[in-house]
Amino acid sequence: MELIEHLDTFNSRFGRWNANENLNGYPFVENIHSPFTPLRRALPMLNLALITSAGAYIDGTEPFDTASKDGDLSYREIPVEVEAVDLRYAAKGYDPKGVNEDRNAQIPVDRLLEYAENGVIGGLNNVWWSISSHIPNAARVADELAPAIADRLARYEIHAALFIPASRLCHQTLGIVARAVESAGIPTITVSVDPKITDAVRPPRTAYYNGDFGSVAGKPNWREYQLRIIDETLRLMETFDQPGSRKLGVDMESAVEAARGER
Repeated sequence: MELIEHLDTFNSRFGRWNANENLNGYPFVENIHSPFTPLRRALPMLNLALITSAGAYIDGTEPFDTASKDGDLSYREIPVEVEAVDLRYAAKGYDPKGVNEDRNAQIPVDRLLEYAENGVIGGLNNVWWSISSHIPNAARVADELAPAIADRLARYEIHAALFIPASRLCHQTLGIVARAVESAGIPTITVSVDPKITDAVRPPRTAYYNGDFGSVAGKPNWREYQLRIIDETLRLMETFDQPGSRKLGVDMESAVEAARGER
């Protein structure tokens, strides 16, 4: 299956785009079809991959390039042992305040390790994947980045992958990468706070809610909120029998919790 349908049209329109900061006139990808790989293991048996596009990199290493028109097509494999204080963010298209306060708002490593310890998932893979938050050239994402990530996940014997975009544009980027990973036989699910974009690019499974760019995995320093998003998302993954998009119930539940002063 093509990762980008009508690729020639995208390339033509992208060539005419003036690379403005606010994405005015940007030719967002629109797909009709979506790949689908059934989830063949229960959550407690999964080796789960985490892929985020907050532009995270380890302090002292090369940051992502957010200035070029195409974007930075590289990725970082970051061991789960790396602490939050050792991460920096090449942020574009989102406010990094939340993730700087609490990386779990965007990169829920600690939440997923808790789930692994409690047997909710079999385990979080020993590295997670970091991608730039600003990659306008979707054609290069499909040709270069997406197959590279799919290959790495296969090498780590990943059973399922959780995608968490940070910016508006990287909702598209991770949607394309999720399509490649799913086409390679690894089930995926994407958390979205911009269903218009994810519905257009059509990653195989999407869980969406009314959240904020830069804290897509939950509000910073609100552990229960983050757990609710991740828990409901992962459990939804087991229920899909075809490609689709479903709304999380986290908004209503968290509003009740906050009103009771339980945060």
